[in-house]
Amino acid sequence: MCGLPYCPVLVKARARTYVEAVAGRSSVAGSSPPSVFVGRVGWPRVRVYPSVPPVEGDTARLEDPRAWLSMELEEFLASRLILARGSAEFDVDSARSPGRLLHDVQVLALSPRPADVELDLKRPLRAEPVLDEHSPPFGPASPLRSLRLGSLPPPERVVERAFSDADYPAGEAVWSLYRSGIDVHRISRMLSVGALGVGRRRRLVPTRWSITAVDKQISDRLLEDVRRMPEVDRYLVFVRKTRGNTFVGLLAPRGFMYEWGEAWWPGTAWNYFGGAPEVEVDWEGPRGRSTYPSIGGCYYAARLAAAEALRSMGRQAAVVLWREIYPGFDLPIGVWFVRENVRALFRERPERFDDLGEALAYMASHLRLPLDVWHSKSHLVKILRSPKL
Repeated sequence: MCGLPYCPVLVKARARTYVEAVAGRSSVAGSSPPSVFVGRVGWPRVRVYPSVPPVEGDTARLEDPRAWLSMELEEFLASRLILARGSAEFDVDSARSPGRLLHDVQVLALSPRPADVELDLKRPLRAEPVLDEHSPPFGPASPLRSLRLGSLPPPERVVERAFSDADYPAGEAVWSLYRSGIDVHRISRMLSVGALGVGRRRRLVPTRWSITAVDKQISDRLLEDVRRMPEVDRYLVFVRKTRGNTFVGLLAPRGFMYEWGEAWWPGTAWNYFGGAPEVEVDWEGPRGRSTYPSIGGCYYAARLAAAEALRSMGRQAAVVLWREIYPGFDLPIGVWFVRENVRALFRERPERFDDLGEALAYMASHLRLPLDVWHSKSHLVKILRSPKL
């Protein structure tokens, strides 16, 4: 009845048992998924937040974007808001020679499975959740007095090598971890706590920056292969509708180019008080781009999903990805939402067309915004309509 895509009453009800269990307490013990967040305020001194829910057992779903995708939004928010955080401040260069506390945080970040953790806090927890457009939500926080780790499952050999080899460049470590099947969400966590890279260059990296860095580095590597593949032979259109969002994707028979666009309706997270939908589009041509996209980290999250899909198909294409966000979707929950939904989008069965106009008309039939508005903002549609040289 309130028009939101989630139920705040259910969120509070589901989280109440855990929130009340930690509210006002100065210590929390449980099984960390594992979870660590690195803030960016005050850089080059940043706050590092190891996080733990007040429950024991298999909590891996609390830090698994693939599992989040199948959750109802209120279940997702409730499960994330029970993560109690202890904060400790470090200089970003302290990752080069970490003390005991930071080393323990790094070891926790490497764990492949939930680990027993106890946070001893300087002050009682306050219910101040973190909602960020890049990272998933987190629960209450308090300055950390000490961190105690229980027995930890050993990391995989490729993870142990990336951490222990002080001569292993971060870019090579990221690519090696990805090729070995380590999820990008976990790789970005390792990068953020300064567990990757040549020893003398290791740094703490704010979580929002590490997420985008990993998405970009891996998609760049994937696209090196994709650009050598044959083009798709027809226009392929993909559609996915979920949680107050519509995602549409077009693969066109051209060399690799890429475009990501978002249309935010009034009453949404980034257009709450507007009077009309706000549309923003960023793109890159065959040579890529040298500047950071104004649209933010979602650009590279979707780019990674597109690169994975093309490599899986053994084809290259001009990729047009548009997202419409409708009234009520008013909480930023992280770029994982874009990455995982675009991955799911490309797992759908596409509609195939021989004509660009027919493909665009089919896309328009699933969108609320008039196609002329999308055309006026789109760079790639103009290129695709021009004669092929």
